[in-house]
Amino acid sequence: MTYKIPRIVIGAVSSGCGKTTVVTGLLSALRQQDISVQSYKIGPDYIDPGYHRLASGKPAHNMDTWLMSRETMVNTFIDTASQQDIAVIEGVMGLYDGGSKGISSTAEIARLLDAPVVLVIDCKSMGASAAAIALGFQQYDKAVRLAGVILNRLGSDNHQRMIEEAMARLHIPVLGAVRRNELLVMPERHLGLLPVEENQERKVVDAMGEAMARQLDLGAIMQIAHKAPPLDRVHNPADEYLAQVIDGRRRSFPDDFGKIRIALARDEAFSFYYPESLAVLERLGAKIVEFSPLKDKELPEADGMLLGGGFPEMFAEELGSNSEMLASVGRAAADGMPIYAECGGYMYLNRSLTDFEGREYSMCGVLPGRVQMNKRLQMVGYVEAELQRDCCLGSAGMKLKGHEFHFSSELAGEADVTGERAFQFTRMRNGAVYPGGFVSSRGNAVGSYLHLHFAGCPEAAVAFVGNCWNYRIRCQGR
Repeated sequence: MTYKIPRIVIGAVSSGCGKTTVVTGLLSALRQQDISVQSYKIGPDYIDPGYHRLASGKPAHNMDTWLMSRETMVNTFIDTASQQDIAVIEGVMGLYDGGSKGISSTAEIARLLDAPVVLVIDCKSMGASAAAIALGFQQYDKAVRLAGVILNRLGSDNHQRMIEEAMARLHIPVLGAVRRNELLVMPERHLGLLPVEENQERKVVDAMGEAMARQLDLGAIMQIAHKAPPLDRVHNPADEYLAQVIDGRRRSFPDDFGKIRIALARDEAFSFYYPESLAVLERLGAKIVEFSPLKDKELPEADGMLLGGGFPEMFAEELGSNSEMLASVGRAAADGMPIYAECGGYMYLNRSLTDFEGREYSMCGVLPGRVQMNKRLQMVGYVEAELQRDCCLGSAGMKLKGHEFHFSSELAGEADVTGERAFQFTRMRNGAVYPGGFVSSRGNAVGSYLHLHFAGCPEAAVAFVGNCWNYRIRCQGR
């Protein structure tokens, strides 16, 4: 089936050019004009999509060709964008930057989605050289259709005129000229922007929208997006696999399908989830029930638990002081509830967390490790993770694709001797191999620094929901 989806990719020369501010403002400006816009972020990112959601009013989705297959990515885009007036896709780093061999770069995604690209250029301390940069990006890969540029951080009318004249000589359309404005900046911390959960700066987002409405040519951007050619859904074995599993479960459990309850940690400390990843669990018959490890005293009624990433280190004292919740999580684990924890959730599930100031706080103790924060980034990048033993995510030997991004690290000690490692990781950039994470003695709880996307790992999603189902049946039989 063919779909006509107006779409545009906002790329940049490099990280730090201001594309997130431009995209957030563009989304807000379009929404203010009652244009239905669906946004996307290329690469493994949780924080930027939060600002997209604040600006557009809709959850943002991630486009990534490592975390999911190309076929899954294209079909996910079609499924989520086909009913919208326009799809706006924010790039990652520089236009041609990505993982090993350019995997999941902005350019690769633009080619796969056959989408025109608008390049954001940081023009601070630069004149006509901006046009030379644009020309180089245009010529580097002719399969990437550069439709125009947005000049960012301009200092004056003369500065703008100088660069626009140089672009005109090269016949490169200027679709926006944005002045420097230090007021339109979001606060940051060690992993990047401050998450929306802690920074509900609606006024700043609205101001970004008003600024971009004045300084971007919204009409021209919409015209370019509407010229994008039709897209076809592609044959995807993962879709067929999930459809078969779902059909089988509906037939086997016609009265209970959709009643599995998965407790999802979501508050200021835990907020890193991919919407489409959770949607896979829901399609498999799970109901997501949110709770707060910070504020709640006990878990909601549930058959499984997900502890996503976030910033537990910034709330370590509060988390460690909530002894009722720590005990509730511990009881659930001891009872055999399937629990999957990623990064920040993994830190919470271990015995203790030491913050940036060296203060150690007791955590859940479900897994045997201890973690500490470091001043320097410990790992960022794509990884392949092989399960070392059977657990709630699947059988030993299963290989999963994911990514890591963390400042904390596991402390050496007793856990290295007594704990069972969850994964053997292979770093995609350099081939380094190392152990990571832990599995509880019963195999029902597993955690590590790995971030998964269940749309790209449907077998793990099927295994996790299936284990939640088995736990539910066991509890009902008591």
